[in-house]
Amino acid sequence: MRDNTKKGSCNGRPAPTFSNGLNPNGGFPKGKRIHKTFNNLKITLLCGLITILVLRGTLGLGGFGGSSQDPDEMPQDAKERNLMEVKDGDVEEEEEEIEFERELNDTYSIGPRIFDWDDQRRAWLIENPELANSSNGKPRILLVTGSPPKSCDNPAGDHYLLKSIKNKIDYCRIHNIEIFYNLAHLDAELSGYWSKLPLIRKLMLTHPEFEWIWWMDSDAMFTDMVFELPLEKYKHFNFILHGWEKEIYEKISWVGLNTGSLLLRNCQWSLDLIDAWAPMGPKGKVREEAGKVLTEALLGRPAFEADDQSALIYLLITQRNLWGNKVYLENSFYLHGFWVAIVETYDELIDKHHPGYGDERWPFITHFVGCKPCGSYGDYSIEKCLKEMERSFNFGDNQILQMYGFQHRTLSSFKVERTSNDSDQPLEIQDELNLLHPTFNLFKSVPV
Repeated sequence: MRDNTKKGSCNGRPAPTFSNGLNPNGGFPKGKRIHKTFNNLKITLLCGLITILVLRGTLGLGGFGGSSQDPDEMPQDAKERNLMEVKDGDVEEEEEEIEFERELNDTYSIGPRIFDWDDQRRAWLIENPELANSSNGKPRILLVTGSPPKSCDNPAGDHYLLKSIKNKIDYCRIHNIEIFYNLAHLDAELSGYWSKLPLIRKLMLTHPEFEWIWWMDSDAMFTDMVFELPLEKYKHFNFILHGWEKEIYEKISWVGLNTGSLLLRNCQWSLDLIDAWAPMGPKGKVREEAGKVLTEALLGRPAFEADDQSALIYLLITQRNLWGNKVYLENSFYLHGFWVAIVETYDELIDKHHPGYGDERWPFITHFVGCKPCGSYGDYSIEKCLKEMERSFNFGDNQILQMYGFQHRTLSSFKVERTSNDSDQPLEIQDELNLLHPTFNLFKSVPV
């Protein structure tokens, strides 16, 4: 199509032209040229003004910052749903375009069905014996976590995601655990809190050297840097979660366990469990209808679409004979510790106890369920969440800083102070918690 818009136009409106006043040589007289220059300048300024007004009207006053919506003005149904969620979405829900919406009678598969993974993995480990165990001779663990692929709605959220991954890197470095940080949704249908399943499955199949895949939500932090997972305790189990058998199998409670921190053994049983677990998760009609089933079946569950935690509990109570004997519901220490009941006790714990217990005396993991530091709203005010996340981070970070002779001035401050003087014999100084060059025997005799 021919473009009839003249150069110097504003939003498609032709710029003024002059049909007379030309001198015999085809140019403007001097006075006319000056007049024309001023006219062009006014047109340019007018174009700029109109462009700014259009952009301002399109983007709105809050268009260049985060969401300007007041959390108290969120729709009541959204607030209730978020309020009742027992976990906070390990990866924030992001609107994604999917090519189709799966019908209820469609069969969903998370990937090609595998029937002989144990044999495949065993053969691979025989060919690669040096990769079967970690350098300390223990089964290899891969800690997996992640965050949204886009920046947070709340700028402070990105800062606390950084602190959270720093916290996990510190723990993994000390305990010879490898870490995988994910920023991508590997399956658009299994988005939000379901996104961990395709990721865990993919890592199992591509990293047969790891015996355990340990998922941990981005809003969970290590607060006992000394405590180690009692892996020997789980030698007959394949799935480790924080939970209570009575709450699940007797009360049929939808909060009987928590999937914010879990361990899956790299084996055929785990692949079969994921294959049975995932079909409730596809986004759209399937997830919505599955949510109705879960709400009807589980005690206290509000009405909202299917989440991975409720679906797992439903699977355990309806198919206990298939899965129950390989699931260990851990509650002797805080594989998941609810922050509201923990953070205010930190000062008392410092006075009375020391790291290494992992339980209520010194919680292993503090999980900020109900906080959405990366989102625009949550069950608790963003101010309270960020304040307590700072305290939690510093509580754990002090155990790292002590190796180098420092600590935070207070649990609420990022500033540090020196706790020991430098020496001309630095190798003779032993860190109090034995984490710098760990042998992990300092608190082995502590009763739990």
